[in-house]
Amino acid sequence: MFRHKKKIFITVFLLGLFSPVFLFAYYYLSFSYDVSSLVDYKPSKSSRIYDKNGDKIANIFDKKHRFYAPFNEIPPRAIEALVAIEDTTFFEHPGINIDAILRAAIKVIKAGKAVQGASTITQQLVKNKLLTREKKLSRKIKEAIFSIKLESLLTKEEILERYLNEIYFGHGYYGIKTAADGYFHKELNDLTLKEIAILVGLPKAPSTYAPTKNYEMSMGRANRVIKRMHVLGWIDDKAFEKAISESPEVFNTTLTQNKAPFIVDEIARRMKKLGIKDFKTGGYEVYTTIDIRLQKVGRESLLYAYGESLKRIEAYKEKELASAKKWKRKPKFDDSNTTLLNGALVSVEAATGDILALVGSTDYKKSSFNRATQARRQPGSSFKPFIYQVAIDLGFSGATELVDIAKTYKYEKDGQEMKWQPRNYSKNYKGLITLREALVHSSNLATINLVNDIGLAPLLREFKKFGIKHVPQDLSISLGTLTISPLELAKYYTSFANHGTQVEPHIINYIEQNGSVIHEFTPSSREITTPQQAYLMTSILKSVVDRGTGIRARVRGIDIAGKTGTTNDNIDGWFAGYSPTIETIVWFGNDDNKPMHKKETGGRVAGPAFNMFYKNILELYPQVQREFERPEGIIEVDIGGKKEYFSDISKPPRVEVKVDPQEELLF
Repeated sequence: MFRHKKKIFITVFLLGLFSPVFLFAYYYLSFSYDVSSLVDYKPSKSSRIYDKNGDKIANIFDKKHRFYAPFNEIPPRAIEALVAIEDTTFFEHPGINIDAILRAAIKVIKAGKAVQGASTITQQLVKNKLLTREKKLSRKIKEAIFSIKLESLLTKEEILERYLNEIYFGHGYYGIKTAADGYFHKELNDLTLKEIAILVGLPKAPSTYAPTKNYEMSMGRANRVIKRMHVLGWIDDKAFEKAISESPEVFNTTLTQNKAPFIVDEIARRMKKLGIKDFKTGGYEVYTTIDIRLQKVGRESLLYAYGESLKRIEAYKEKELASAKKWKRKPKFDDSNTTLLNGALVSVEAATGDILALVGSTDYKKSSFNRATQARRQPGSSFKPFIYQVAIDLGFSGATELVDIAKTYKYEKDGQEMKWQPRNYSKNYKGLITLREALVHSSNLATINLVNDIGLAPLLREFKKFGIKHVPQDLSISLGTLTISPLELAKYYTSFANHGTQVEPHIINYIEQNGSVIHEFTPSSREITTPQQAYLMTSILKSVVDRGTGIRARVRGIDIAGKTGTTNDNIDGWFAGYSPTIETIVWFGNDDNKPMHKKETGGRVAGPAFNMFYKNILELYPQVQREFERPEGIIEVDIGGKKEYFSDISKPPRVEVKVDPQEELLF
């Protein structure tokens, strides 16, 4: 009997001893264990967009927000902290820690439930990447097998690199580099020991220990990490005390940190045109020409002008109501729909074509359609300078007299004779007017007669040098009846702002991926006219701002040249202008192409946005160049008490001098 019991005991003991081995062998032989996704590790990586000064504009990602950090970028302190709190024997075990498993098993038996885990860093990585989180014995066995296999294929450093890039750190951050950027707005090598401890303490319970949610709990967890490092002798007393006492600033920002949504959308479109299809997952670093501070004031300036326009329209209505009440008549309201009023602003560095600010609407949340790049509207009188530049290049000058009289033009359309009777906005004419004054006061009639003097065909040929597309082949071009986007108009205006050389506006300087430049902007330009002839135009456009239709765009303390534009029935309102270094286009109009209020002209609605923008430029960059430089070869002549400028091409007018007979006798 005793012998029988002994056999049973030995049998049970042997089964208990070897059953884990048999079970392990069964799972090892019954299933395939593919670890290729970790061996050939290629996670999705977020891209970043920066402004011209290296300040981040936004993070771009698909489902998981992750910045990848190769092992040599990860601070040694981060490795020490992780190993100290998660897996002290990491560099000794083969993927699983037998001693830890036995200790955990004993505690489970005593407690009757799971009270302590025994997962190594390798097992945690496997569980997160290759397995589910189900609490079953089969999953734990598979986890161990995966871990052992992974350790046979990767070095410890490679496992740590994958772990610290794969693991979730709370708040939508995947990977330690992402968490450092999100929580602390820092690169890894700028982290303090306390910040490192906060991060490596997160993977155990990301939601619980996230410093944006539970700051005190997060600090407590970090302190345990620091104490563990101190107990192990990996940090000294001084480092320990300093880290324990620190209370880092934590940022609770959005994942995208998107400071300029119109810029982000435009970059995405440009990336697609470059053939880059994995922008959200390829880990690109996009360095733009944008000045994020000017982008902000550009948005504020546009919104300010928009608000002022709505106030004026409301005042117009109140005045009409009061007048109607006084004279006991029915009010006559302008039927313009102010809910559809919108605007756009684009600012460019004239010499380089760098786009400094690009605002596509007054409120991105209400409308993400980018009117600065995607909308095409008629420029109206803001197009006139191109006609006048052609005239100047043909020998005209600011003093040349133009005919400012009304005329009826007959033409045929669809077999019928049509009449066109253009008029000036002010509904008057002066008979004769100098070219300068014609542009200063935006005379339509003088411009049309100037086109007649040049000849339509020669004018259209000259327009080709500007590269302007879809130009109407008739006299309506005098009034700017082509369609164009604000960004396109900005390109053409560089012909004036950049001393006669047109440059291509661009928004991307270069793109990096994995530390290598994969795309770089190649500058392109075309010579339109000489610096002298361009200066003559600048001097006239400066008069437009100083005392003409663009006076609302004038800014004290800096030279501004520019032109207003108001299309028929006040459908579009523009101001296109520039200082000695920066050019800016502002547009306003209703999105349905219906008229704005009849009193809202380009100068009145767009000029204030331009004005506010440049006032902010002076505040942000007081060292900016403030005066236009006069090139050599410019002749200054006093005509009737006013200064006029000439060149070798645009010569001064001949003046007959009366000779005194007495003076003649003296000689």
